[in-house]
Amino acid sequence: MSVAQKYGALAAGAGKRWEERAQKPLLLVGTATCGRAAGALEILRCLKEEVGRRGLEAEVIEVGCMGHCYAEPLVVVAKPGWPAICYGYVTDGIAARLVEDFLLNDDPCLEFVLAALEPNDLVPSFADFPRSRYEHKMVLGRCGLIDPEDITHYIATGGYAALARVLEMAPEEVIALIKASGLRGRGGAGFPTGLKWEACRSAPGNPKYVICNADEGDPGAFMDRTILESNPHGVLEGLIIAAYAVGASQGYVYVRAEYPLAVERVRTALEQAREQGLLGSDVLGSGFSFDVELFQGSGAFVCGEETALIASMEGKPGLPRHRPPFPVHAGLHEKPTVVNNVKTLAYVPLILEKGPEWFTGVGTSRSPGTAVFALAGKIVNTGLAEVPMGTTLRQLVYDVGSGIPKGRKFKAVQIGGPSGGCLPAELLDMPVDFDSLTVAGAMMGSGGMVILDEDDCMVEMARFFLDFTQKESCGKCTFCRLGTRHMLDILTRITKGQGRPEDLDLLQALAEDVKAGSLCGLGKTAPNPVLSTLRYFRDEYEAHIKERRCPALMCQDLIAYYIVPERCERSCNACMGSCPVEAIYTTPDMLKAIDQEKCVKCGSCVDACPPQYRAVIKVSPPEVVADKAEG
Repeated sequence: MSVAQKYGALAAGAGKRWEERAQKPLLLVGTATCGRAAGALEILRCLKEEVGRRGLEAEVIEVGCMGHCYAEPLVVVAKPGWPAICYGYVTDGIAARLVEDFLLNDDPCLEFVLAALEPNDLVPSFADFPRSRYEHKMVLGRCGLIDPEDITHYIATGGYAALARVLEMAPEEVIALIKASGLRGRGGAGFPTGLKWEACRSAPGNPKYVICNADEGDPGAFMDRTILESNPHGVLEGLIIAAYAVGASQGYVYVRAEYPLAVERVRTALEQAREQGLLGSDVLGSGFSFDVELFQGSGAFVCGEETALIASMEGKPGLPRHRPPFPVHAGLHEKPTVVNNVKTLAYVPLILEKGPEWFTGVGTSRSPGTAVFALAGKIVNTGLAEVPMGTTLRQLVYDVGSGIPKGRKFKAVQIGGPSGGCLPAELLDMPVDFDSLTVAGAMMGSGGMVILDEDDCMVEMARFFLDFTQKESCGKCTFCRLGTRHMLDILTRITKGQGRPEDLDLLQALAEDVKAGSLCGLGKTAPNPVLSTLRYFRDEYEAHIKERRCPALMCQDLIAYYIVPERCERSCNACMGSCPVEAIYTTPDMLKAIDQEKCVKCGSCVDACPPQYRAVIKVSPPEVVADKAEG
């Protein structure tokens, strides 16, 4: 049998099972990590019990993440004759009603509907959401809609068709198509994928290796984890195609061990692919042999850098090395090796299925395609969003993410992970792509986006992110090891009100030296939070140094809590009851006051004070409290 015939048989079998399944009601429960954290496994159990107790011909299926993490747990009900409807914030009670009222009595429980999956005449759909004007799902297209642990779901929706087509092409043709698409690596550097593959294929030496880099360690980032939990076969297919293009016979998926669900689902995907003849010797009867092993990393942030990752796979300390030689010439075991990010590989089968023009038709000329962002922090709708490159920050924050909660003002966005930059409100209309972010002093990174509001201190943010990168520094090169330590010490002093005027010039100089002199990407980008905040929020640094004041009222050494006598209601004891250290006492005139020596500045008294009084306030500098107390 030819490759096309073998794949055709697989697709026919998967398609038949898919059609049979569609003849009965389906209940899809999002059980990626975000769903599980919100209680999805309990909802799954409840639905299975309700369906079983009533003897219904319905199937309850675990799926991944649809991106609407803010509304988890999510349940999609696909009932024949009805549009597929997604329900958000599902509880046990709602789950039971979906079975009782919808499956049995045709009442769709409209009061619990989040949206229908497709436009219809019954309920609003996701297409009616403001974010739909900007979302363009490529790599997230199947996420949340298929069972990630059932390969037939992926095949029935067109999965592995690109691989079957590729196996009848010359490897050089495959590389040419990837080059024509302009696909750039989505791990952070944005290097052209086709050029990397071409260099590896032409490099002397065998065997060759391909590695999927899923060592996602950025605070606030969860894109790669979610894709592996929701559609591991999409990534695996891209890895197999990469291997065929470069001439590799062995591949690896490098996942950090802190991602147990991703590890489990990747392992299952590998087993199922072998069973279907998509891995192993003579893939689909093509004569091409290739297999993949799962490698669990120990969680070092620096191992996201490809040479450190390779060192850890060889059983060595995860330390970066000088380049050249680059991994495409001397990588794993000193053999030519391609290392690609999860999202990069997930684009590959889509590009080869739909053509390079389809991919370049989205995004910008220098940054084609889409970008997947993890929206976290001070934003209403947290979760994943896939938008065309060139979408503005304003559209991402306000249209996709629905803005800042509690009526607060947007202040900045930390984009690109801990090594990214903090961009201010005046850059909200900047297009988000590789080049624009670099000019602005940030970076695309892997796609983490932490939104900050007016209550966030930018000096403290720079200290927080630098603290992370300093601790994660491998210590190999002096600039990174000592430079980040000195920068962190200076930032810590400033947030404690002990800064000196010369600190700003010293910070700038140190940051530029660390950026220029460090060996790997971690060290070269570690100063970005400092450089970007100095560039856009210098006035906050000056307030901390010159006035010993934190304008955002965030730095604990520069704030104090004070109870305004004119607002305090004598009969109210809410603040006293909330204080964990009993720092609040009653004055002789029956008002409340705070013992500043005891106060740990937790803010519980502010939260407890009834809104009609608003008697507890936070002030900076703390000397204001002393002045008022004396007055």
